[in-house]
Amino acid sequence: MDRGYEVVIGLEVHVELKTATKIFCSCSTAFGAEPNTQVCPVCSGFPGALPVLNRQAVEYAIRTGLALNCEIAETCKFDRKNYFYPDLPRAYQISQYDQPICKQGYLDIDVDDVQKRIGITRAHLEEDAGKLIHQGSITTTTYSLVNLNRSGVPLMEIVSEPDMRSGAEARAYLEKLRSMMLFAGVSDCKMEEGSLRCDANVSVRPRGETKLGTRVEIKNLNSFRSLERAIEYEAQRQIEALEDGETIVQETRTWDEEKQVTRSMRSKEEAEDYRYFPDPDLPPVRIEREWVNRVRASMPEMPDQAQQRLVGEHGLSAYDAGLLTSTPETLKFFDEAVASYPDAKVVSNWMMGELSRLLNQNNMELKDAKIQPQHLTRMLQLMDKGTISGKMAKVVFEEIFSTGKTPDEIIKEKGMEQISDKDTLQKVIDEVVEANTKVVEDYKNGKEKAFGFLIGQIMKATRGQANPALVNELLREKLKKE
Repeated sequence: MDRGYEVVIGLEVHVELKTATKIFCSCSTAFGAEPNTQVCPVCSGFPGALPVLNRQAVEYAIRTGLALNCEIAETCKFDRKNYFYPDLPRAYQISQYDQPICKQGYLDIDVDDVQKRIGITRAHLEEDAGKLIHQGSITTTTYSLVNLNRSGVPLMEIVSEPDMRSGAEARAYLEKLRSMMLFAGVSDCKMEEGSLRCDANVSVRPRGETKLGTRVEIKNLNSFRSLERAIEYEAQRQIEALEDGETIVQETRTWDEEKQVTRSMRSKEEAEDYRYFPDPDLPPVRIEREWVNRVRASMPEMPDQAQQRLVGEHGLSAYDAGLLTSTPETLKFFDEAVASYPDAKVVSNWMMGELSRLLNQNNMELKDAKIQPQHLTRMLQLMDKGTISGKMAKVVFEEIFSTGKTPDEIIKEKGMEQISDKDTLQKVIDEVVEANTKVVEDYKNGKEKAFGFLIGQIMKATRGQANPALVNELLREKLKKE
């Protein structure tokens, strides 16, 4: 897609903070309530209703800034961002303009084993707008319904520098940002519920040029895949337009998931279009350094630190460690499992293999699954003892995932215990050899496949419960004597 052009990408990410109440009133922030039932005069924009700042939201903002290596302001203020939209009952949004709470941070990402630092311009507090329920596509809907339950939910808007150069880099940045917010404990980051939303600013310029091209904003990208595909499509659209002699128009576009294209929505507003001015109902906020230091001291181990620990202490690859530090629950599961089963690579393989497959297959997060670290470690111990084979273990693992039962309970219920008694296996081997004299003759004549056939017959006779290594050893000894 290069064709002599460079793609320049910056992201604006909105993260809903997981406070119990809204940022300027005491209405609940719980997701899924009946429309327009979690509202009051403040968040529904009644004239004369005064906002009161939620202290927990400010503390979460400080945690966000520290996680993203930002400077935390000593004083910040709130501004009114004026615009009309049906989901904004006051016709202005309380946000932060020239004095944000966090600025000048960065986030390190890794794409194809190349590390890159993405600058963060600012991260500021603001209130969310309501939600419009469109009857079909946003560009074709005949009418929309308004739900103000989300109006006033606290948001952090995190604005990156235009440091990304591909859809893959943008996706890696958003995935890493989500991980950081989860570890910092400020948001549940559920994209399907709208608590993590992303807008992408995309422009192209001739390679080697330093001046930025005309940027186009793509609004409300609600999955990592959509973000990557929308950027790749939009970059190609702009390059083709320039090659055809067209001028790129600064505008806001939306991503049509069904058609896999971006569509024009409206011209893009500039900061002056919003007529920002300080909110007269909210005084400036002074953030004591002692408060910041207390928050810093309470910060948990973050993904980069955890990744270095897994590589250093357990000898895992950077790739494996990256996957195991994608969420706090994944890291906790791994740490607890390795505490009682110290072979970190085996634990990692099962988590990234079978566990990951089952979670994806059931569209489930680890924190909602029935399986516990002690289930996995007990199953691995039973494999090491020879109680079950590796093939049986996969069956046991699926049953644990579905039911939450212990490996011992499942093995007992299903009669799956591996047969490792030599006398029992020798009897089965003798019977199989006696019943397959021609195959035995083929083996003696150098046909190694015949050995595999006999093994298969033995496993069939024992319903797959024979210890494979022991069967192999006993069968070869038997055939030497024939």
